[in-house]
Amino acid sequence: MTHRIPLCIALLSLLAMTSSAVAQFTVASGQQVTPAPTLERGAELPLLTVHKHPSCGCCGVWADHMRRAGFNVVEKNVEDMATIKAAAGVPSSMGSCHTAQVGDYFVEGHVPAEDIRPLLRERPDARGLAVPGMPIGSPGMEHPQGIVQPYTVSLILKDGSVREFSRHP
Repeated sequence: MTHRIPLCIALLSLLAMTSSAVAQFTVASGQQVTPAPTLERGAELPLLTVHKHPSCGCCGVWADHMRRAGFNVVEKNVEDMATIKAAAGVPSSMGSCHTAQVGDYFVEGHVPAEDIRPLLRERPDARGLAVPGMPIGSPGMEHPQGIVQPYTVSLILKDGSVREFSRHP
């Protein structure tokens, strides 16, 4: 038991050193979400935190897609997703089943990893990316026969306006 105390002290020291350098926001439930630093060219991919309802299976499949793409992923089961979405600034018209935080951005729904990399590299003045709904064939919503419903990834700007970021397929 005594060997646990130095580990706790080491972890608390590490947290104290990093907490001042990382921005945080707190959702209404008191839960804190800590975005990771933005991606610089050649840098390691930042932490991606996926907030999802415990009963949603496709959210875990999307998180696996992100892991395969090289992201460090943490999944958090949340009963009240509306609070998470509101705190992140996701417009209700852009909602999907899960909301992720990466760097200073939200990623709403089944956004492909190939779209998140340029977001982090280019750092537009935006809230995040969204794929509203759950399009068949998007990451996490793959169809057994390979059917892909065309969908658009939207960039949500700071002022709440929306513009096309990419189209798939």
